[in-house]
Amino acid sequence: MARLAGLAVFDPAGDRIGRIRDVVVALRGAQPPRVHGFVVEVQPRRRVFLPITRIISVEVGAVIFTGRLNLRRFEQRASETLAIGELLDRGVTHDGEPGTVLDLAMEHHPPAWLITKVAVRHGTRRRGQTVISDWNQVSGLEQAQVDQGAASLLAAFETMRPADLANLLQELPDKRMAEVAAALNDDRLADVLEELPDRDQVVVLGNLDAERAADVLAEMGPDDAADLLQDLPTDQAETLLQLMIPEEADPVRRLLDYPEETAGGMMTTEPVILPPDATVAEALAHIRNREQTPSVAAQVFVSRPPTETPTGRYLGLVHFQRLLREPPSALLGGLVDPSLDPIRPEFTLPEVASYLATYNMVASPVVDGVGRLIGAVTVDDVLDHLLPEDWRERDD
Repeated sequence: MARLAGLAVFDPAGDRIGRIRDVVVALRGAQPPRVHGFVVEVQPRRRVFLPITRIISVEVGAVIFTGRLNLRRFEQRASETLAIGELLDRGVTHDGEPGTVLDLAMEHHPPAWLITKVAVRHGTRRRGQTVISDWNQVSGLEQAQVDQGAASLLAAFETMRPADLANLLQELPDKRMAEVAAALNDDRLADVLEELPDRDQVVVLGNLDAERAADVLAEMGPDDAADLLQDLPTDQAETLLQLMIPEEADPVRRLLDYPEETAGGMMTTEPVILPPDATVAEALAHIRNREQTPSVAAQVFVSRPPTETPTGRYLGLVHFQRLLREPPSALLGGLVDPSLDPIRPEFTLPEVASYLATYNMVASPVVDGVGRLIGAVTVDDVLDHLLPEDWRERDD
């Protein structure tokens, strides 16, 4: 069943309507659980229910259904269990020995689909033995656990984008969401946290020990880390800042000094910045870094040293398209666009949005009163603040 995660779902006409994110089952004690259907994610990031009775074909890379799909948001009932989200990694007993659920198998026993097999690992992940047993030979699957792992679940979703994984976590109970989040490495968890609603960010961070939480905050973009800290109690936020190394905490502290819906409060302090004697080849190498988001990599900001915010005197920016038109040896100092004035940190959200729209920009430099570049506001920063506060949770 883990192989179903992410599988494309097609209607009879051959149009793809979404992807499977989980399998809804009803546990029945020693009897094999009955499969009710699939949780399917359709755009825009809405999870709906597809009854198993509508499925006409399960093939390699595709599930095909018939009839019409009800686009009402899926809501899990108390009698239902998410097979992938809740049963994988659950501790069980098999042949009198403890084990962990690696996977489940479902089979068609007309007129129903049932979970009939359980793959159980005994021992550790590296030095363990995996056995496949009938459902009724495994006990403990219906018992909630204090500390359930998440390795098998994460393996099923390892290629999922951070935004989609965040959407998956939102559908899980708070306890399970915290367990899955804690199993992610710091970098992956930071990416996922940036995509979660404020309330879920606080839940996840609150279930980490303080040092781990500080490490995750350090992996987040300074602007996202600052937004998250503003939602925490003041003493907790200060504790986490003190646990971060100064080089990572200082940009976050500077952002916390600005009102949230101003250029200073929205900006990232880590745009691509190079000195005027850097070459086009060097600039292209920096924006080619896969860790840069498209909006940040769309331009290079040029300033006098130092080239970390707050920089020396800001000189201007060079658009990505201009870099592609110039020889690799050309110096950035001769390519800056002098026609665009930077914005100030006190600019309001409407003023920043108007600036980006007027000049067809995806990012704007933010310069302080003495001419230093202190950050850049990107179009995705602006959209995050223009959309309703609950937009990450909306399904309409």
